[in-house]
Amino acid sequence: MTAVSGLVVVDKPAGLTSHDVVARVRRLARTRKVGHAGTLDPMATGVLLLGVEKATRLLGHLALADKRYDATVRLGAATTTDDAEGELLSSTPVDGVEEEAVRRCAAGFVGELQQVPSSVSAVKVGGRRAYARARAGEQVELAARSVTVHELLVHDVRRAGDHLDVDVSVHCTTGTYVRALARDLGAALGVGGHLTALRRTAVGGIGLDEATPLARLQEAGAVEPLPMADAAARFFPTVTVDAPSATAVGHGKGLPIEAPVDGRPVAVLGPDGAFLALYRRGDGEGQPARPVAVFV
Repeated sequence: MTAVSGLVVVDKPAGLTSHDVVARVRRLARTRKVGHAGTLDPMATGVLLLGVEKATRLLGHLALADKRYDATVRLGAATTTDDAEGELLSSTPVDGVEEEAVRRCAAGFVGELQQVPSSVSAVKVGGRRAYARARAGEQVELAARSVTVHELLVHDVRRAGDHLDVDVSVHCTTGTYVRALARDLGAALGVGGHLTALRRTAVGGIGLDEATPLARLQEAGAVEPLPMADAAARFFPTVTVDAPSATAVGHGKGLPIEAPVDGRPVAVLGPDGAFLALYRRGDGEGQPARPVAVFV
């Protein structure tokens, strides 16, 4: 029996890679065609979007959605990986660091930033992931990239032995590394910093309230994906077309429909509500919208 195409929202546990989760959902969905949108490190937990069957072709577009995280930053220690799994690089007393200074410094990381990803990130360098090069003993230097932090809220600043632990919530664009924010916050305060906990609370408009713990899925022995049309409608504006236009979509033809001027795709639904394709605004004034990905 062919697996149902759609989106599975998993609450990823700590200790597993995103690929580990994919492997387990492949068994539950009884298909090899499962992928994920937006990697979570093994230490991280929270919302992980998985596409099944045709929905795997949606994942690259879903990964571009904004993300939300809850995290804990430890000030006073820097590590090789910018998180608790790395080796200690330096330890600096935090006696002179006041809570108000932490809050003021954190506010400076809101807005458009030039951020250097961690050396153990998934960014590709010469065709290989940075983390693979770093773990092979290579010196990895990554270029800064433009990211946007829409919101960085400091909830609590508390003593943790010789360190300060800072609980934060982050709303950011895709490609933002919270580990790098922890590192840079510590550097800006002159004491070093790294991430000790990370939980993704939302991808786009899909949050933890819609995520199912992996263990519960395994207990059930099956997955029930969010249908393609519902998944597309959660991330993109939608337009419903008539039967002749639906046929045109199947042939990859342009459509005279409205699409966002910023280049974001619009989800095209057929007269029966079925998800047909993603379309993008035409190249010129008055030009028909063009297909980005067709699913029929």
